[in-house]
Amino acid sequence: MDRSKQYRRFRTLLIANRGEIACRVIRTANAMGLRTVAVYSEADRDAMHVAMADEAVLLGPARARDSYLNIERVIEAAAKSGAEAVHPGYGFLSESAEFAQACLDAGLVFVGPTASMIRVMGSKSGSKVLMEEAGVPLVPGYHGEAQDEVTLAKAADQIGFPVLVKASAGGGGRGMRIVRSAGELAAAIVSAKREAKAAFGDDRMLIEKFVDNPRHIEVQIVGDSHGNLLSLFERECTLQRRHQKVIEEAPSPTLNATQREAVCAAARKAAASVDYVGAGTIEFVSDGKDVFFIEMNTRLQVEHPVTELITGIDLVEWQLRVAFGEKLPLGQDEIKLNGHAIEARVYAENPHKNFMPSAGRIKTWRTPEAADGLRIDAGYRSGDAVSPHYDAMLAKVIAWAPTRDEAIDRLNRGLEETDVRGIVTNIPFLSALVTHPQVRANAIDTGFIERELKSIGRSRALRSRRRNPWRRAESRARGGAFAVAHVRLDAGGPAAAGVYVPARARGRAGGHVELWQWAVDALDRRARIRFRDVSGQ
Repeated sequence: MDRSKQYRRFRTLLIANRGEIACRVIRTANAMGLRTVAVYSEADRDAMHVAMADEAVLLGPARARDSYLNIERVIEAAAKSGAEAVHPGYGFLSESAEFAQACLDAGLVFVGPTASMIRVMGSKSGSKVLMEEAGVPLVPGYHGEAQDEVTLAKAADQIGFPVLVKASAGGGGRGMRIVRSAGELAAAIVSAKREAKAAFGDDRMLIEKFVDNPRHIEVQIVGDSHGNLLSLFERECTLQRRHQKVIEEAPSPTLNATQREAVCAAARKAAASVDYVGAGTIEFVSDGKDVFFIEMNTRLQVEHPVTELITGIDLVEWQLRVAFGEKLPLGQDEIKLNGHAIEARVYAENPHKNFMPSAGRIKTWRTPEAADGLRIDAGYRSGDAVSPHYDAMLAKVIAWAPTRDEAIDRLNRGLEETDVRGIVTNIPFLSALVTHPQVRANAIDTGFIERELKSIGRSRALRSRRRNPWRRAESRARGGAFAVAHVRLDAGGPAAAGVYVPARARGRAGGHVELWQWAVDALDRRARIRFRDVSGQ
């Protein structure tokens, strides 16, 4: 295939996604002078990404399979809007070889790797065979074609328990089970196959040795159509819940300089095995000393901003320039690591109810100003509806600082100054997590959150967000952005005596003043607390 047909300059870009990532891509595309086209479902008619784009095209009903996952409708939207290229974002169709091929067949530039690259690297079992041939270190395991129970059981026995049973296709922790003994294997395989089939339409399994106290390390790579391939350092995404990343940081606080160069070299070797073009991520598991290849994600990752902050590189801009057919603007030796960055994913979910998703309309959306090393990548505003049909991620709060400790402090301040009401969010949980002593000390592994969930819930940070949110209120009061009145708490209540806080009087009863706090309760976002001897300011 003539690469000039796959990668060429364009003026109109369709973003085949929604929410935060669609807004993120639109911002960079607009800055580059491109015309942008959003697509949306009936549930997203008034969404933020729709308002940001130059044009928007309705795909269909709210269900993803009838809208964002419907290849034919996305291609039709591109034709209708005059789009010349498609950026898939992450999730939805971003790792669909069928979609990449459909774009090419329709004469559209697909901002990403080719369909063949996605097919090869998108299969966990197929990519492991390729990595083995390329000499990339692998976790001991079975990734063969035979899927009968006897073969899988024999493979697990040879590898040695505990093992990890995981889906060959897809990701996000679906179709994945830890099996600690032979007696648990059969049921785990049945359960994992069922989940994988429902999620990905493919129930093929692979079996790997389970690494005790594992850490998740991944390397950002970018390749162009001229044979240039670069690594942009590594990220650590060890803080996970149910195999879903919660906090990501760069560089990894676990690796030293020698280990960093080794893992980045292994990532470049992995990507070079398929002549990779575009942005991608090579994922590894680490036991603290060695790293082993897990899989490749042939797309932009949710956590890409931490890499951008330590390198000063706009990865979406680089994706678009590669799609133009341009060469990468820097060489490997020109990419420098500067400081430390850490990111928290803000979700509409209730940590006190097993992280149950929270749908509804956002009544208040206030985030701190993006300055002094703080960045907010959001896909929602005040008045927007959070639909139960899609992923519950609302935004990402990202902080950069010269050191890891300073970056954590800055991230926590950003979380504390974020005020979202009308729905329940995980913000208090995130604040408690990043300030946990073991997180500070980097004494963690991928099972940390599950093991420490109760202690995190009882932590001082989370209690203070739930019962004593005056620190947030004071910071808001200084800014004066939303205080309608100030009151002095002279005695009683959870706040210290003599603290002025912004509040709204609701009425008087029995010598008490009932206050509606602007610094709201972390659990249900509403807190009515009575205080004695309250005087106005």
